Amino acid sequence: MEINLGSLPFDIDFHPSDHLLSAALITGDLLLYRYTADSTPQRVLEVHAHTESCRAVRFINDGRAIVSGSPDCSILATDVETGSAIARLEDAHEDAINKIISLTNSTIASGDDGGCIKVWDTRQRTCTNSFKVHEEYISDMTFTSDSMKLLGTSGDGTLSVCNLRRNKVQSQSEFSEDELLSVVIMKNGRKVVCGSQTGTLLLYSWGYFKDCSDRFVDLSPNSVDALLKLDEDRIITGSENGLINLVNILPNRIVQPIAEHSEYPVERLAFSHDRKFLGSIAHDPVMKIWDLEDILQGSENNTGSQAAAAEDSDDGEMDVDVNPPKSTKGSKTKNSSTDNSFFSDL
Repeated sequence: MEINLGSLPFDIDFHPSDHLLSAALITGDLLLYRYTADSTPQRVLEVHAHTESCRAVRFINDGRAIVSGSPDCSILATDVETGSAIARLEDAHEDAINKIISLTNSTIASGDDGGCIKVWDTRQRTCTNSFKVHEEYISDMTFTSDSMKLLGTSGDGTLSVCNLRRNKVQSQSEFSEDELLSVVIMKNGRKVVCGSQTGTLLLYSWGYFKDCSDRFVDLSPNSVDALLKLDEDRIITGSENGLINLVNILPNRIVQPIAEHSEYPVERLAFSHDRKFLGSIAHDPVMKIWDLEDILQGSENNTGSQAAAAEDSDDGEMDVDVNPPKSTKGSKTKNSSTDNSFFSDL
């Protein structure tokens, strides 16, 4: 399926339980579509969310609302049913917001162009954590709920691990040679995979984040802007050359090409709630939805035990960096302040 959005999209997200798909546009608009397998997706909502471009979008509160972020430094919560604004935080960050992810049903994380990561409690309506850990833009983030660790990648070429329980930067990698653009956690939490500007996948062992333990250099000569975890052994990659590939991790190999979005760089990838469909956007106005059912059926036969035997032995403890290499300003925790009341406007 293809959807002409009319303008360039920056981000997409699927509803956690329904056949709805949201898109954030360069115009500042937020679009919502209803899709089915046998018909053309229908637009059900259009909201002019931000005065500048809309860079990030995520469903929250079991899909009842959508949060979006913008270079105008604001975060907006929009009601899915009515399209009305639930709340707007005008000065959520000091720099342009580049990324938003959902952590739990009541918390989200946002990252900006200045390298700052913030965690928001949407029920208490406050910023609970703030980490000035990177020197360049936050390109991607992922979260492990078991240990309450938030991982972030940045244009400064480092990977960070923030401990939300202790409100501190737990670890940070040394500088890599190029920008880190995407990140996923694999192998039942034992490996972290990062996509880079040069097309190399960097693999880090959990607890040993100073330097990568392995590199996959044969994936692409172009940047890997988007990563999605299919299962514990395989990821889906989106590259600057417009190709979407299924890739096995340890052993590192390309399983098969899935699709070619276009000749333009793949900006974002996302799974539908039932993981039957894959959504992709690139540097063109077309959002595409791919049928992944055959691939997912094949993944049911993967036990992951054979791949685990091939891994190097790591202990499960995190290394604690008291003075992370890029955290010259340290990390700080915010509770409630005048600019952190998430729903104060309404």
